[in-house]
Amino acid sequence: MRPSRSFWIGLSIILAACLLSPSWTVAGVNVQCPGDNDGDAQWATAGETQPGNTQCMHLAAGDGFVTMADGHLQYMFGFSDVTGVAPADVMNTGMLAAQFPGPTIKVKEGTNFYLTLTNVGMVMRPDLFDPHTVHFHGFPNAASIFDGEPMASISINMGSSLTYYYTAPDPGTYMYHCHVEATEHMQMGMLANLWVTPLQDGTDPGTNCASQKFVYNDGDGSTCYDVDFPVQIHAFDSNFHDLHVAVQPLPFALMKDNYPMLNGRGYPDTVNTAALPAPGENGGKDSQIVSSLITATVGQKVLLRVSSLSTVDYYTLTVLGIPMKVVGKDAKMLRSSTGTNLSYLTNSVTLGGGETYDVILDTAGVTPGTYFLYATDLNNLSNDSQDYGGMMTEIVISL
Repeated sequence: MRPSRSFWIGLSIILAACLLSPSWTVAGVNVQCPGDNDGDAQWATAGETQPGNTQCMHLAAGDGFVTMADGHLQYMFGFSDVTGVAPADVMNTGMLAAQFPGPTIKVKEGTNFYLTLTNVGMVMRPDLFDPHTVHFHGFPNAASIFDGEPMASISINMGSSLTYYYTAPDPGTYMYHCHVEATEHMQMGMLANLWVTPLQDGTDPGTNCASQKFVYNDGDGSTCYDVDFPVQIHAFDSNFHDLHVAVQPLPFALMKDNYPMLNGRGYPDTVNTAALPAPGENGGKDSQIVSSLITATVGQKVLLRVSSLSTVDYYTLTVLGIPMKVVGKDAKMLRSSTGTNLSYLTNSVTLGGGETYDVILDTAGVTPGTYFLYATDLNNLSNDSQDYGGMMTEIVISL
């Protein structure tokens, strides 16, 4: 007879008390952020000065719950943003606060970025002592120790922190995820959006780009856009997640996703611009805050930062009625070694896990109305057994 959920909750409370006890001296929350004197990874206190070209952030890694579009409650692992939280409060704030996807990271090319990760443990699985990392997928690291791949770098144990240092060198669309027991932790939801904006942003190099926003340092305005939206592909195998919280053997070989999602939601939740109602099991902490609704006015160029961290399948996304111009792939501008522009128009993009596309939708001449971005495989347009859902969202073009 396996222990009940109440048993695990009780045990987790005891474990949390140990982690929060002043006598717990083996590890602790330690934030490294230049100019920050109180360890909250920001410069809000008197006497604190933000160095130039520097950005700090503090993430917590733990567990929590999300709600699928058909109402099914799903246990998951994930990250939460604890930037601005005092070190003494990070454990309490980060527990059962996992978000899916995790907090978006956006930095400018050349920025010195300090990212602290604190492992707050698994409240619902106190029998697990999994370490966690942050892996910037496809990102050139300052040193291998900051890569997050556990055989070449450091993993963070429960109750401990590590500050990663990056100098953002190349613009483009990336993503980040935990790389410890990667198949399990990514399937469970430890992933998020990440992109680097180019130095060309805000300049006027004769590009005739009114917004002065660019995907890359193109020199000619060919990657100019007005508004941008993340479109991150992932899917859950509900059986895998349910067995996980039930403390049962995990069926890796039988993994089959039945909840395809964009930015952690299935349609129609994808078009809800607000955070979805917080599951009671999270203690009122929001876990699904990233909308997938795409909006623009006629004439604007819309950048879709499309990425996939799927652990099972390839997915093909298409847009009806608006041509898709692909200007970048895997955080590289589509240019030849001689400078030839290799961008192309298409009506669909296909991604496997770990791939990204930078896609621009030009709405000049487009009739105002609602268009759809969706997966071409009809099997992915469902929330488990519920039809008319899954991997789909709306593109609303207005005057």
